[in-house]
Parts: sequence; structure tokens; C-alpha cells
Amino acid sequence: MSRHSPDFHPALRAIHWLMATMVVAMLFIGVGMVSTAGPLYPVLLALHRPIGIAILMLVLIRVLLRRATGAPPLPADLPPIQSAIAKGSHVLLYASMIAMPLIGWGMLSAGGYPIRIADGFVLPAILPHDLKLYAVLRMIHTIVALLFFTLILAHLAAALMHGLIRRDGVLRSMTVGHPRRRTSPISTDLRQTTSSGTSSI
Repeated sequence: MSRHSPDFHPALRAIHWLMATMVVAMLFIGVGMVSTAGPLYPVLLALHRPIGIAILMLVLIRVLLRRATGAPPLPADLPPIQSAIAKGSHVLLYASMIAMPLIGWGMLSAGGYPIRIADGFVLPAILPHDLKLYAVLRMIHTIVALLFFTLILAHLAAALMHGLIRRDGVLRSMTVGHPRRRTSPISTDLRQTTSSGTSSI
């Protein structure tokens, strides 16, 4: 669905930057979990699980909101190959943000680990207890995380290219938005006069 405004819906922009903050936090938490087995590991794990589920909930809301409000069109002078890459990378980003929490949820379920979100709130298992499946899902989770990190770098590079080099308004459409054009009273009066003159002929 296309959008008449040159900017994304304000709610969509707010969710985008909230999710961006959470995703960056998750990347640092994930690196910390891989690089340590000390007393900090349980703390990082306790943060990793609820943030992952929160990202899953937010991306589902974001998909629905994006379908309802649409997206502004890409610049008309953008080469077709770049336009196709932009659309494809967005699909892969959405797919990764949905797949990673689900794979993690399934991995912990197969490993027999409770997915504790808060005190007294534990998510149900979505897969049966199976240590072989746990090992496979853990490997897949790592691979998808690396691919997701690559996509984020490419997305950031594209955003900077649009904002600093092309300056075509694409970055602004997801940040502060474009300033609204105000119609001066004089031009409004001229249009009304022209309209009334045309209708009287």
C-alpha cells in the first residue's frame, strides 16, 4: 500500500526507533552472552529473553500498522535495481525480526528451559523437549543472528547514503519528517477567485 504523505506514519516511526534501540541492545547482549560464562551471563540471559519477545510483539504490530498506513514511495530517480534491493532488504529485515525470537523460543523449549519474562510469567513451550533439536535450533539462531547483523549494517549504510549523499528525503521520512507546506492567504484567494471565475463562464 502506497502513502500520499512523503513520511511514514508517526506511530510507525516511533515503533521503528523503539525497535532499533532494542535490536542494538540485543546485539550487545548477545555478544556479551557468547563471550562470557561468568556471573554476568544469567543477568544477560534474563534481559535477552523478554527483549526478544517484546521485539516479536512489536514487529507484528509494525507489520499490521505498515499495511494499514502504507509507505511513502521511493524517489522516482532511484535506479530500479536499488529500488528492488531496498524492498527486498526490508522484507528480509522483517522476516529476521520475526524468525529470530521464534527460533529462540523454540530452541529454549526444545532444551527444556523455562522462558521467564517476568516474575510469575513464563511462556509456554512451543516445541517438545529434544536436545538434538535444541542443538540444531541453536546453530540456526546463531546463523540468522549473523545474517541479521549484516542486514542491519547494509540498512544503516543505505540510510546514510540517502541522508548524506543523495539527500532525497528518504531518511527524513523515518526521522523528523518533511515540513508541511503552508498555503499563503494570497494564493488561497487567487485560487478561489480563479475557481469562481471559471465556474461562471
